Amino acid sequence: MSSEPASIESLRVLYQSDDYIVVDKHWDIRIDSKMWYEKQTVQMQLQHHFPHLADPSTYYGFRFCHQLDFSTSGALCVALNKAAAGRAYRCFKDRTVTKAYLSLLRGWVENETQTLDFAIGKNSIEGKTHMMCIEGTEGCENPKPSQTQLIVLEYGVYDGDPVTKVLLQPLTGRTHQLRVHCSEIGHPIVGDFTYSLGADDSPYRMMLHAYLLQIPLEPQQLLVTAGDPFIPAVDPKWVPQSSLRTLEATVEAVLEHSKTKEKERVVARSEGEKRRQSKTRRTGKESEEQRRVCQEWLSEWAGD
Repeated sequence: MSSEPASIESLRVLYQSDDYIVVDKHWDIRIDSKMWYEKQTVQMQLQHHFPHLADPSTYYGFRFCHQLDFSTSGALCVALNKAAAGRAYRCFKDRTVTKAYLSLLRGWVENETQTLDFAIGKNSIEGKTHMMCIEGTEGCENPKPSQTQLIVLEYGVYDGDPVTKVLLQPLTGRTHQLRVHCSEIGHPIVGDFTYSLGADDSPYRMMLHAYLLQIPLEPQQLLVTAGDPFIPAVDPKWVPQSSLRTLEATVEAVLEHSKTKEKERVVARSEGEKRRQSKTRRTGKESEEQRRVCQEWLSEWAGD
């Protein structure tokens, strides 16, 4: 990842198999678009680099398994056939996918680990309909529960101003969730032009990067990391001053927690299946007993 703008040629592949490609999406580029004036999208990059893998039966030629905002960079999974897309879709639908984002936030976040729990809805105020908002604010429609895990990695400065480097794990998947949650606690993402209402326009990009993507596919999980773009070698304006925990150890802990949660889900599904089978057996016995009584009654009635 560099500070240079995206181009058709600048496509970095993180993972490739017969079923999936995971790319490191550049910042400030759309995944796809129906607009004629959009000359650069991830779809066009894929078409340029892998024309033989495009599926003419789909509108864009490629099946994107999930979304990333225009301003967000990082790991983006693309399915290369319909069956693979279905398998990935089920994982996202069942919420078994683990994602984690790196970000630089304005100010120094005091609470080193916290769960941000604010319901998010659509903003209906004129001029802000492209934005999301927190439940209870003016114009907030149809808010839905939303949770984000925040872990502080480092404190430092960006272009002389205090900032905090964090790992964000979305526990739900609402539009603009990470951006809205961080803004709500008074620590907006550096370079977030939209949720700073146009004030934070000096950084060359919004500092939000999809670092980790784990999809528990069978028989082999898909696990990819997309590098760390928020380092002085890439952007000298970011100067770390104190480190609380390493990125590697934090991600390892996130994956271990994910593994534990998956084991709990497996146990819960197994117990649920046992309860259903037990109920079916009981229902079957009751039905047989009811049929026996009914047959006896019919026999007695016929004998009369």
